[in-house]
Amino acid sequence: MYSHEDLGRLQGQSLRMQGWIRRQTFSPDDKKTLRRFSSWEVSELIFRINQSTFRGKLAADPNLPLGEVEEDGRQRWFSLDEINELRRRIRVNRKSLLPPRPEGKRAIRAAIANFKGGAGKSTVALHFAHAAALDGYRVLAVDFDPQATLSHSMGLSDVGEDHTVWGIMARDLERETDRMNAASEGAESGTALPRRKLPPSIRDLGLGPLRPADFIKPTAWSTIDIIPSCANAAFVEFASAQYRHLNPEWTFFAAVSRFLDSLPDDAYDLILFDCPPAIGYQSMNAVFAADVLYIPSGPGYWEYDSTTSFIGQLAEALGDLSDGFENFPTGKIALPKRFADIRFLMTRYEPSNELHQAMLSAFRQVFGDRMAEHPIELTRAVEQSGRFLSSIYEIDYREMTRGTWRRARATFDRAYEEFRGNLLAAWETLEDEV
Repeated sequence: MYSHEDLGRLQGQSLRMQGWIRRQTFSPDDKKTLRRFSSWEVSELIFRINQSTFRGKLAADPNLPLGEVEEDGRQRWFSLDEINELRRRIRVNRKSLLPPRPEGKRAIRAAIANFKGGAGKSTVALHFAHAAALDGYRVLAVDFDPQATLSHSMGLSDVGEDHTVWGIMARDLERETDRMNAASEGAESGTALPRRKLPPSIRDLGLGPLRPADFIKPTAWSTIDIIPSCANAAFVEFASAQYRHLNPEWTFFAAVSRFLDSLPDDAYDLILFDCPPAIGYQSMNAVFAADVLYIPSGPGYWEYDSTTSFIGQLAEALGDLSDGFENFPTGKIALPKRFADIRFLMTRYEPSNELHQAMLSAFRQVFGDRMAEHPIELTRAVEQSGRFLSSIYEIDYREMTRGTWRRARATFDRAYEEFRGNLLAAWETLEDEV
């Protein structure tokens, strides 16, 4: 017979192994660091200019960052900060290398969601975040998944549940209840619950006074921040049900959206959500806050079946919110919830596999232009990046054959380029949506 104590013991053993894996994967001080990028990568893969043009720009202005030179003098290697400084200062054919961003708009929010486990949500979120950072965008990643794969891949493991999405939701409950109390005190008849209805177990957490910055953590990428998750945040589903009982008028699904509303519009360019494999309080917060919904799916029939179920249950859940909370405040995003764009993305695709070809054709037939044109292909380098908690962008191409690395990077580059194009089109409509 096995009890919770046995489960705790097994977790302890697993945590010790997790620590060993992190030491093998990251730097000796157990902290993830970001590698430098070669002048070949910077010119041809990041800036998309000829190497000779790039070398000419560096030679013409000795005040530009020059990176670090290899011992044989053949290649320069640049940090991400140096790359962004070059991006700000170099012009090619009188054109800026800065990425496009609609003027006067807040950051656009994209949720990577599907309740099928193994659909590639965290892999897609990680690679899109890194690709966007190399593209010059400032990114905030929000990990809604208690499995915390995205957080671990970003180098964060020692995370307390108070500083996850659960903490944001508990903080929002306290603040929204106080706001309702204050509103009812100023009216002859109010419907807000009295302050005492929130028990000390919530008030004593001390989350109410926390600033947004207290939940946001830096990563090894200087232009990517993250609101991390952890295994202990799994109880958010149970806690949220209790919170709704304490204050039935609390619009629980808008907690994260209100949190993001409080950030300066120009603090980030892209806010990217990695959702849990379930429809619950956390995932509903993610999809409600999102402007764009990306739904990844593997190439099998069961994944197609699960994706079909997911969009049906999500439609029903969003419909219930629209009917039950239409007269309650929800921040900048109003009910009924509308997305600026919805896309389906096939992952783990093998072009030579006839079943995969047939399933991609079926997805395209059903979802039409909502289906992303470029699937994420399954390659050996992509599998390796997952094992080492890194994206293909973080792996040094010298660790494998350059052709293998290029094929893996190319599949994510194509998917990201399409993702960026969809975001830019949706970005222009934000004023009509908020």
